[in-house]
Amino acid sequence: MTVVSGVRVVAGDRVIDNGFVRVEGERIAEVGEHDGPAATGTAVAGFVDIHVHGGGGATFTTGDADEARKAAAYHLAHGTTTMLASLVTSPPELMMSATRAFAPLAAEGVLAGIHFEGPYLSQARCGAQNPAHLRHPSTDELDALIKAGEGAVRLVTIAPELPGALDAIRLLVERGVVAAIGHTDATYEETLAGVEAGATVGTHVFNGMRPPHHRQPGPVFALLGAAGVVCEFVADGIHLHDGTLAFAASVTGPARAALITDAMAAAGMPDGTYELGGQSVEVAGGVARLTRDGAIAGSTLTMDQAFRRAVGAGLSLLDASRMASATPAGAIGLAGEVGALRPGLRADLVLLDDDLNVQRVMRAGSWVSSTTS
Repeated sequence: MTVVSGVRVVAGDRVIDNGFVRVEGERIAEVGEHDGPAATGTAVAGFVDIHVHGGGGATFTTGDADEARKAAAYHLAHGTTTMLASLVTSPPELMMSATRAFAPLAAEGVLAGIHFEGPYLSQARCGAQNPAHLRHPSTDELDALIKAGEGAVRLVTIAPELPGALDAIRLLVERGVVAAIGHTDATYEETLAGVEAGATVGTHVFNGMRPPHHRQPGPVFALLGAAGVVCEFVADGIHLHDGTLAFAASVTGPARAALITDAMAAAGMPDGTYELGGQSVEVAGGVARLTRDGAIAGSTLTMDQAFRRAVGAGLSLLDASRMASATPAGAIGLAGEVGALRPGLRADLVLLDDDLNVQRVMRAGSWVSSTTS
């Protein structure tokens, strides 16, 4: 048994100023008020990142299992106890080999699953996705990938205006895979058609999509306003202005807003030249951009940084915690397993100091790291 006590506990539905979390085995047994002296620091649920391409110098995008373990370990040290391995637009052979390589990691629990960000995306809004490998949605290809993943494929991003996109979204929903809308030039109406077909996530809303206009609201307004859609936000001050983040979260509420990193291999690494989906990326001042055209190419963010940024943008501790943990967990069907400090859930928690920097990380009842850099 482990008891974390005398800290401010962000329990999911309330903040306990002087609280405790009692852990038995891999599960949370009890959360409540601490009757002893208060200590410093804050305990929050382990972060859940449903959109991350790599970190610590390692990448998910090549489908290499050893690289995937390194990237997962890097983000775990920064409080991300649950993550999807996000792949980028790639040839069919790489998508299949990566799926087969990562399925055992998902079964082992290193990963919560796989996210395909592409290849069924808009040429006009592909951003840092490799345009050479973009293609129209294929239900046959999706069906083969889902079967090869044996439950590991959890999320697929699609531009709903493409030929065959709505059928692909319906197939994903039928197979128990979450469909997301992103990298899209869709109109407002085309976006809502994707939602009607079953899409329930908006991929890094505002980024990689037609910008909103008061006479042509496009995908941004459609996704922010769709009651059943969780909207991803990259809270790094680069993808979104802090005011945009705060406003968008006020529209969706924390139950429909998910913080993500969209991190690539350069997260935690020095500035320099990196690779993403077969394309050269230059990182300067912590900002990653394609060498060829300067498009933003993911981020160097970690979830603890995103959490601090959200709080700094004016969101409450409770709302920021929900956006970093419970909401993304629910978006990929894990609400009953992770994402909150609540009895019965897996004991994933992050101890933060008074400045919200990570001090220790617990996953499934075991401490896995101490203070991070």
